[in-house]
Amino acid sequence: MMHVVLFGAGHVGHALVKVLGTLPCVVQWVDARDELFPDEVPANVQIEATDLPDAIVDEAPAGAYFVVMTHDHSLDFSLTQRIMRRDDFAYFGLIGSKTKRVKFERRLMERGVAADRLPEITCPIGVEGIVDKAPWSIGLAVAAQLLRVREMAARLGMSAVRATRVVA
Repeated sequence: MMHVVLFGAGHVGHALVKVLGTLPCVVQWVDARDELFPDEVPANVQIEATDLPDAIVDEAPAGAYFVVMTHDHSLDFSLTQRIMRRDDFAYFGLIGSKTKRVKFERRLMERGVAADRLPEITCPIGVEGIVDKAPWSIGLAVAAQLLRVREMAARLGMSAVRATRVVA
């Protein structure tokens, strides 16, 4: 079963949670802005209202699927840096453009992340070919990508990180 750690309770986060709520997975939904979470969530979703999201990264189980889509580029980078300290995640998706990816890669390498680790970051996120930027479209595209990574890893008998490189 996928363990998804989703950072961000904005419109796209809400859309993704609705899709993930129908799938066989556990979702930790993380944001500091408690007021953005709905009163009711699917049974497989755990709300984590915290000012310390780095702790959630560190406590996530091996094989976790990380999705970062917060309202703040500096928080996105902090989470990215923390996630890249790990070598045991199944997937790491970061919402944003190719330009954001290039900027983050440069900053990560300046901080000691090896260039050969950078392909483990999926940015932009979502299956290719879906260009609509509406929250529902992005949510569906990201959920489809998570499923593709999981299925590819199972089919090829490889780690999900390697499967991410094949699928992305």
